[in-house]
Formats: sequence, C-alpha cells, structure tokens
Amino acid sequence: MTSRRARRTVRSAGLVAVAAAAAFSLTACGSGDSNAAGQGTKDSAATSASHSTGNAGAAGDSKTDGSKAGASKAGGSQGGGDQSIADKSGTTAEAGPSLDHSQRLPDGSTAKIYQVGAQKYRADIVSHGSVLGSMVTHNTDAGLDFNDMFIVLGIDGSLHSWMGGGHQGPGTFTVAGDWKVKVTEPGEGHYRAQIIGHDGVAATLDANEHDEGLDANGIYMVLSASGVLSAHA
Repeated sequence: MTSRRARRTVRSAGLVAVAAAAAFSLTACGSGDSNAAGQGTKDSAATSASHSTGNAGAAGDSKTDGSKAGASKAGGSQGGGDQSIADKSGTTAEAGPSLDHSQRLPDGSTAKIYQVGAQKYRADIVSHGSVLGSMVTHNTDAGLDFNDMFIVLGIDGSLHSWMGGGHQGPGTFTVAGDWKVKVTEPGEGHYRAQIIGHDGVAATLDANEHDEGLDANGIYMVLSASGVLSAHA
C-alpha cells in the first residue's frame, strides 16, 4: 500500500512539472509574439517616419529649388532692368541737341546751330575748335553783339550776321528799312529800344544786362547791354 501511494505521488508531481513547463512555454511564446508585434509596430512606425521625413525633405528641396528659381528669375528681371536703363541712357543721348546746320560768320569764325527744343535753337560761335560764345532763343529771337559783329538767331533756327553799323544810345536813330529806333537807358546796364514805324511803336528790345535781337520784317536789329544798336537788311 505504501509503495503504490508513493508511485502515484511521484507520477502526479511529474504531471504537474510537465504542465508547468508547458504553461511556461506558452507564456514565453506569448511574450515573444507580443514583443515581435511591438517590434513590428516600431519598425512600421520607423519606416513610416522615414518615409515622412523623406517626403518632407523632398518638399523642402522643392521649396528651396523654387526659391532659388525665384531668385534666379528676379535676377534675370534685374538684369533686364539694367539693360533697360542702358537703353534709356542711349535714347537720352540720341535725343540731346542735334546739329541743325553750320554757318560761316563775317569774322571768319563758324556758327554751329543746334535745335534744343520746339522753336528753340542754340548757336555756338566756334573758332579753331573752341566755343567763344553762345546764344539761345527763348520763344523769341535772340541777338548778340560779338566784338562789333552782330548776330540775330531766329526761333526757326535761321541766323543772320553782319559787321559794324552800330549806334551808341541813348538817342534816336534811323536805321535800315527806314525804321526809327529810340534808345533809352532805364537803369545801369539796362537799355531799351523802341522800334517806331508809321503806326507808332512796332516792337521793343529790352537789353537788361544781356543783348537782345529781332527780325523786324526782314530788318535784323541787335541792342547790346552797353546800349549799342545796329540794324541790317
């Protein structure tokens, strides 16, 4: 009796041990599967993050490239602006005073007449390559006493010149074309000439510190700032 009871006890203990081992094995397998699943999840997340980072990088590169392209485009526009400025500069230079014509003067010098605007001309008196004097029309004819050489520049660019024939004012003088000219001196360095025709005063020259001139129906007159009057047909 005692011997059989001991064998059953030993057999039961063995069964318990086998059952425990099986349970441990199942538990170990469960933990492994869980860890594997977790690892898989982590790997999946890492892979997803990797793809996400890669896409972000690609987007960033695309944005950077776009910015660079924008900068390049802006640079191109700026270059075009510089070219435009250069073109404008060239246009301005071409639109400057243009030589209308040249004319020989009685004293041997040359008058170079430039058109500088609508009905606006400038005459430069040139000798041996040097400009000795200039005169400009300002909506009216211009006159100049240049060392007893008298010049009238018209608003149409025409130029008339002659030597001598001056009258020192104040006074009243009869000049070419039978015009009577009364020269007065309103102030120092200021002379005035009234051109008198059959119907009274036809025109007035006011030389206030600078010479004046006009075309009186084909009779050209100059009044200098020193009061000298000269007329020529």
